[in-house]
Amino acid sequence: MMQVCLNGSRTAADGAAVPLTPESMAGSAAGAVAAGARDIHVHPKTPCGRDTLSPRVLAVTLSAIRARVQVPVGVTTGAWAEPDPAARLERIRAWTVLPDHASVNWHEPGAEETAALLLERGVGVEAGIWSGTDGAERFAASPLGPKVLRVLAEVTDTDPLGAVASARGLLSDLGSAHGRPVLLHGEDGGAWPVLRLAGRLGLATRIGLEDALFLPGGEPAGSNGELVAAGSAEYGAARSGATGHLGRPAGASP
Repeated sequence: MMQVCLNGSRTAADGAAVPLTPESMAGSAAGAVAAGARDIHVHPKTPCGRDTLSPRVLAVTLSAIRARVQVPVGVTTGAWAEPDPAARLERIRAWTVLPDHASVNWHEPGAEETAALLLERGVGVEAGIWSGTDGAERFAASPLGPKVLRVLAEVTDTDPLGAVASARGLLSDLGSAHGRPVLLHGEDGGAWPVLRLAGRLGLATRIGLEDALFLPGGEPAGSNGELVAAGSAEYGAARSGATGHLGRPAGASP
């Protein structure tokens, strides 16, 4: 499964290709789905471009995207959008239009409560497990682990060489991941190497302007659709030489 991450915490300073309004997010989502994306992750934005969990902004954003595409749409619940855990819960309780799923970063304060409320409201949970944090350890001990939609294995190492090693370490730390599907992705300099690793391992992945502003050849990406098309090609090429978990040949002994 190829997910597109439309914008992340990017701003207008990151270039005109980054969609910041509901209308531009919807158009970008449509282009990405046409290019092969089968799931959407988006950060709704205030008029000044700040990530938000506002019920009003969420409703407008989700409605605009759903008017253009027929695939699942998820949002962030990152602490930067609402730092206070209690206020974050109040925002989610007030949502009038629900996303299909929402990411919860397990290393952040209030993650368990946020995930529990989302599940109570019928929203799928993507468990965001970041490399370089205690997220994997916390998730392993969580009673909610078996209930999440999927695990987002998020490699924060942006060095093209180091990111692959960090990804392998993160997957090892996740272990069985409560038996849930794993989506592996990197960011910036690590985005393409980690996407190729996901292809070799046969894991779901994602690409989009949240994770990468440049195409594999180094050219600036003109749209999320361009990134998804390139990501699908890179994934397919890597998958053609598929290997088993953590890089061992498929079927080999540990």
